[in-house]
Amino acid sequence: MMDVIALTRELGKAIQQEETFLKWQQAQKTADADTELQDLIGEFNLKRMIINDEAAKQDRDQEKLTKANKEMREVYSKIMSNDRMIAYNEAKQAFDGLLNRINAIIQQSAQGQDPETADYQDCTGSCSTCGGCS
Repeated sequence: MMDVIALTRELGKAIQQEETFLKWQQAQKTADADTELQDLIGEFNLKRMIINDEAAKQDRDQEKLTKANKEMREVYSKIMSNDRMIAYNEAKQAFDGLLNRINAIIQQSAQGQDPETADYQDCTGSCSTCGGCS
């Protein structure tokens, strides 16, 4: 009989061969190599630091804070409209969906549910149609 930890390690290896994982890794490399995108991310982080520093001051300059917030939102918009960031987010979302399914199957199986039918269910907000939270 195979050890549960050994099986989990095999699952980890299988996850790393999964198409969604490979696409996410490639999208991350592509986004990391995009110097324009990385510059925007650096600019965003700098704006966020300026906002945090100004907001922490006793005698904060509200005009400076408002201006920095506006600039940060503009940079964020540029980041999120970058093709490589869009591809990264889509690939990450697909991979996260796979992880949600894997985690749900493991958790539900650990609660005694049938591993063959256990799966991830998006929350509809109606507890009457769900058995996943409790």
